[in-house]
Amino acid sequence: MKKASVILTSALALGLLAGCGNNTNNAPAATNAPAETTAPAANATNAGTETAKYQDGTYYGTAEADAKTGWQSFAILTVEGGKITKADWNAFNVNTAGDLKKKVSEDGKYGMKEKGGAQADWHEQAATAEAFLIEKQDPAAITVNAEGKTDAISGVSMGVNDFVAAAQAALAAGPAQAGALKDGGYHAEGAEFDPNNGFKSTVDLTVVNGNVVAAKFSGVNKDGIDKQQYSADGKYGMKAAGAQAEWHEEIAKAQAYYVENKGTAPALNDEGKTDAISGVSISVGEYFTLAEKALEGAK
Repeated sequence: MKKASVILTSALALGLLAGCGNNTNNAPAATNAPAETTAPAANATNAGTETAKYQDGTYYGTAEADAKTGWQSFAILTVEGGKITKADWNAFNVNTAGDLKKKVSEDGKYGMKEKGGAQADWHEQAATAEAFLIEKQDPAAITVNAEGKTDAISGVSMGVNDFVAAAQAALAAGPAQAGALKDGGYHAEGAEFDPNNGFKSTVDLTVVNGNVVAAKFSGVNKDGIDKQQYSADGKYGMKAAGAQAEWHEEIAKAQAYYVENKGTAPALNDEGKTDAISGVSISVGEYFTLAEKALEGAK
């Protein structure tokens, strides 16, 4: 790979926290976002021979979420000395929250190679695409066909159109200030199952570029059934009992509020209910408490 001509030797480090798992005692669990691809060290004899193309800083951009899978790609690019020196292509899931896509792939849960017969797993192909961008210094150098795939990058057979879109969006937006949290997936759950409905509350969050970007407020019963899905399947029956909406519809508004307000909870009464979120009549206080607990590992 061609070495970048102007690269500062001090790199901006992105703090990433590892681990995600069940927490039966309200203790948070977190997972690391895998490391981004970094450009090779600069050759001092060539320093200063090229004009800086980009303003120094960290850039963040997203592509549109996949309507079928819920994965939403993002790119975090680091520019030093006018050159892209680090690139991180990853994705978070807007439906399930939790672990980032690289972590899911590294843990063998995405299964692109094992189940789909691909030449390499998602995180491995993503790293190859990142290295290509650092070499070429321009997302437009990654030409894509109608299927979103490219012949420009050897060893990459999966679609890269979301990477191109996210990187272009990042560079168009300019340097962005990262939030204070550590990137990754975080989980917390209630201490016991509700004796009335049989579910234990669960919260899954995703942090990207220091901010909460996805949340899922749900629950699980002793059979491992997800509460949101149980409600969506018509088995919880809140509307049949006279409620204005089903449980999964109301809780979705609460988790959207949490993301839109950057992890801030609304004012709650003694019953854990709120007037701050239109269309939400259920008790949501425990979910905001669990969300705060989950993020303890992100601070």
